[in-house]
Amino acid sequence: MRYWLTNLLLATCLSGVSAMAAADRLIIDDLDPDRPDRSLPRNGETMQQVEARFGAPKNRIPAVGDPPISRWDYSEYMVYFEHERVLHSVRKR
Repeated sequence: MRYWLTNLLLATCLSGVSAMAAADRLIIDDLDPDRPDRSLPRNGETMQQVEARFGAPKNRIPAVGDPPISRWDYSEYMVYFEHERVLHSVRKR
Protein backbone atom coordinates (compact mmCIF):
# COMPACT_ATOMS: atom_id res chain seq x y z
CA MET A 1 0.00 0.00 0.00
CA ARG A 2 2.78 2.42 0.87
CA TYR A 3 4.55 1.70 -2.43
CA TRP A 4 1.31 2.39 -4.37
CA LEU A 5 0.73 5.69 -2.52
CA THR A 6 4.30 6.83 -3.20
CA ASN A 7 3.91 6.09 -6.92
CA LEU A 8 0.59 7.96 -7.04
CA LEU A 9 2.15 11.00 -5.38
CA LEU A 10 5.14 10.91 -7.75
CA ALA A 11 2.88 10.62 -10.81
CA THR A 12 0.79 13.57 -9.63
CA CYS A 13 3.87 15.74 -9.15
CA LEU A 14 5.30 14.82 -12.55
CA SER A 15 2.04 15.60 -14.34
CA GLY A 16 2.12 19.08 -12.77
CA VAL A 17 5.68 19.62 -14.01
CA SER A 18 4.75 18.64 -17.57
CA ALA A 19 1.80 21.05 -17.49
CA MET A 20 4.11 23.89 -16.45
CA ALA A 21 6.52 23.04 -19.26
CA ALA A 22 3.73 23.57 -21.81
CA ALA A 23 2.97 27.16 -20.75
CA ASP A 24 2.30 29.90 -23.31
CA ARG A 25 4.96 32.46 -24.20
CA LEU A 26 4.43 36.20 -24.46
CA ILE A 27 6.40 37.84 -27.25
CA ILE A 28 6.84 41.62 -27.20
CA ASP A 29 8.14 43.17 -30.41
CA ASP A 30 10.21 46.32 -30.70
CA LEU A 31 10.57 47.00 -27.00
CA ASP A 32 13.53 49.27 -26.30
CA PRO A 33 13.45 50.95 -22.86
CA ASP A 34 16.04 53.53 -23.97
CA ARG A 35 13.84 54.67 -26.86
CA PRO A 36 10.23 55.26 -25.81
CA ASP A 37 7.59 55.40 -28.53
CA ARG A 38 7.05 59.10 -29.13
CA SER A 39 3.97 58.52 -31.29
CA LEU A 40 1.86 57.58 -28.25
CA PRO A 41 0.58 59.76 -25.40
CA ARG A 42 3.09 59.82 -22.54
CA ASN A 43 2.39 58.96 -18.92
CA GLY A 44 1.33 61.98 -16.91
CA GLU A 45 -0.11 63.99 -19.81
CA THR A 46 -3.55 65.44 -19.20
CA MET A 47 -6.66 64.59 -21.21
CA GLN A 48 -6.54 68.09 -22.70
CA GLN A 49 -2.91 67.65 -23.81
CA VAL A 50 -3.68 64.28 -25.40
CA GLU A 51 -6.68 65.64 -27.29
CA ALA A 52 -4.68 68.67 -28.47
CA ARG A 53 -1.82 66.48 -29.80
CA PHE A 54 -3.76 63.47 -31.14
CA GLY A 55 -7.28 64.77 -31.78
CA ALA A 56 -10.58 63.49 -30.45
CA PRO A 57 -10.72 59.73 -29.74
CA LYS A 58 -13.03 57.41 -31.69
CA ASN A 59 -14.59 56.23 -28.43
CA ARG A 60 -14.49 57.31 -24.78
CA ILE A 61 -15.08 54.64 -22.13
CA PRO A 62 -16.33 56.24 -18.88
CA ALA A 63 -14.35 55.96 -15.65
CA VAL A 64 -14.92 52.98 -13.35
CA GLY A 65 -13.47 51.95 -9.99
CA ASP A 66 -11.52 53.71 -7.32
CA PRO A 67 -9.30 55.38 -8.41
CA PRO A 68 -11.37 56.12 -11.50
CA ILE A 69 -9.83 54.58 -14.64
CA SER A 70 -11.15 55.60 -18.06
CA ARG A 71 -10.10 54.70 -21.59
CA TRP A 72 -9.96 56.51 -24.90
CA ASP A 73 -9.86 54.45 -28.09
CA TYR A 74 -7.99 55.66 -31.15
CA SER A 75 -7.61 53.70 -34.40
CA GLU A 76 -4.09 52.43 -33.62
CA TYR A 77 -3.88 52.59 -29.81
CA MET A 78 -5.77 52.94 -26.54
CA VAL A 79 -5.02 55.42 -23.76
CA TYR A 80 -5.86 54.67 -20.12
CA PHE A 81 -6.37 57.54 -17.71
CA GLU A 82 -6.38 57.72 -13.93
CA HIS A 83 -8.45 60.80 -13.08
CA GLU A 84 -7.32 63.27 -15.77
CA ARG A 85 -3.79 61.93 -16.36
CA VAL A 86 -2.42 59.29 -18.76
CA LEU A 87 -1.72 56.09 -16.91
CA HIS A 88 -0.67 53.97 -19.90
CA SER A 89 -0.85 53.92 -23.70
CA VAL A 90 -1.19 50.61 -25.55
CA ARG A 91 -0.68 50.09 -29.29
CA LYS A 92 -3.22 47.79 -30.99
CA ARG A 93 -2.01 44.89 -33.12
